[in-house]
Amino acid sequence: MAVSEETWTRLIDAALAASRNAHAPYSGFHVGAALLTTDDEIIVGCNVENATFGATVCAERTALGTAVVRGIHDFVALAVITPADHPVAPCGICRQVLAEFCDDLPILMVTESGQRLHVTLEELLPHRFTSKDF
Repeated sequence: MAVSEETWTRLIDAALAASRNAHAPYSGFHVGAALLTTDDEIIVGCNVENATFGATVCAERTALGTAVVRGIHDFVALAVITPADHPVAPCGICRQVLAEFCDDLPILMVTESGQRLHVTLEELLPHRFTSKDF
């Protein structure tokens, strides 16, 4: 399914708003994510850091977890916004968790200054491990 520019704008705005709520006292790196569902609903998440860094949860997984709690398992697109000077991709763990729910997914990585990079989950995580592998 093609994602319109209007929809990407809605996702970027939602991700930016979510990033403002990030709990990032250690890195200062506020990340927001916005997932578009097949029902045209936007589910957002932000990163939640922890002093034991390994317990930190990324924005993408926060959005996915929120969706799953609400019974939503089907997604159309993802926008991720960061304060970096270049678009930043979801981490490896987030890529794998996204693969649990999506065979492929258009992903827009965007900076707060407006730089954009469109990719797909397949491009970010080729040959991924899924339930089809066992």
